[in-house]
Amino acid sequence: MKKIFKQIIFLLFFMVLFPAVLIAQDFGLLLNQYADFNASDGENQFEYKVGIMPRFSKIINDNNSFFISATASFNIRNADDYYFVPELLRAEYTAQFDQWGFRLGRFLYSEPLEFIAKGLFDGLQVTHTSSYGRLGLGAWYTGFQYKKTANITMTEDDKTLYYEPIKFNETFAETYFASNRILASLDYEHLAIGEFLRLNAAAIGQFDLNKTEDVTEKLNSQYFILKLGIPTVNFLFELGGCFSAMQSSMAASSETDSADNTYLAFAGDFGIHWTLPTALRNKLSLNVRLTSGLIGEPGGLFNAFVPVTNSYFGDIFQARMTSLSVFNLNFTGRLTQSLGASFNVSYFMRHDKVTNNSFPVAGEGEGESLLGAEFFARFIWSLYSDLQFNLGGGVFIPALGNNWPDEKPVWRIDLSVILAIF
Repeated sequence: MKKIFKQIIFLLFFMVLFPAVLIAQDFGLLLNQYADFNASDGENQFEYKVGIMPRFSKIINDNNSFFISATASFNIRNADDYYFVPELLRAEYTAQFDQWGFRLGRFLYSEPLEFIAKGLFDGLQVTHTSSYGRLGLGAWYTGFQYKKTANITMTEDDKTLYYEPIKFNETFAETYFASNRILASLDYEHLAIGEFLRLNAAAIGQFDLNKTEDVTEKLNSQYFILKLGIPTVNFLFELGGCFSAMQSSMAASSETDSADNTYLAFAGDFGIHWTLPTALRNKLSLNVRLTSGLIGEPGGLFNAFVPVTNSYFGDIFQARMTSLSVFNLNFTGRLTQSLGASFNVSYFMRHDKVTNNSFPVAGEGEGESLLGAEFFARFIWSLYSDLQFNLGGGVFIPALGNNWPDEKPVWRIDLSVILAIF
């Protein structure tokens, strides 16, 4: 029954809402083409995607607005893997009444550090804004989202689901939707305490709703996050941290008894952002982000940090922020009025040798901590207001670390073209 209900909710947009949007007067349509060439594990790989994204926004009155967007894409990988993905991207109703705000539907949420829980979620949020700051209370569900967009791989069961191909048959619900989890958050933000200090704080609870008989591990988690910022004329200094408590419950098997374990973990974030004194106001940033790994023996009090969603801080080295530190130097700005660019240099280091993660180099390597460096550049050319080209390219060099000293570099080039049809 639950599977049928999920399919009905998912198809509701395409059967009812989508035709209604088509006849609305405030309607936009984007055509997006994306091509990716890369070399990984000693093999050249290719991926091509073409998608169409209708979107509609409407200001109902001075206090209410509505926005909805969807996409349907056709994907080709390595010339022999074809698949089609329909998706509801965002469907948000917003209302504002004096100091109170209300959001309902599928909309963006991000906690202060932006690598623990970030993305589109289905739910609601109530906010109150005053001279004392902005207070928000929200709750969201993840199980109606497309799994690759939700990007949740907290457990090995989540990873298996994430990489399983979509099947358009009676198992569609089991292969399309993301892991079933609920998020609840209490957020606080103040932009100018004492006219010089920015404060962002959040308390988040994540609850695993996956059926016990369908998974080998259930994982609940809580996150307590604080981030401070000190802006000056041309600089912004940021310092943030997160303390996490996690409860893991392993299902019983024929070989082992069920095991419950509660452990602690932490994460940190430090950044310096310099707005260059130029006409185009370009920015140079230094960021250091870290998440704890296993400390001591497995089953102890301190273990690897596990975020709810995956945020990647490498374009080639796309590993989740678990038992990992990333040192990043970034330049972002405009070279001309129509041409923007970003240049990234990142270095990656892991904090234990047992935590499972996804690295762009096959094999466990030498069991060392220094993983290597990535160099990546991206150019965005807005030729016209309705046509944009996005070209990126770079290389990850494992030989600059000590874990894969003899591995070849991993390179990647991607190009996307976005056309606003109307």
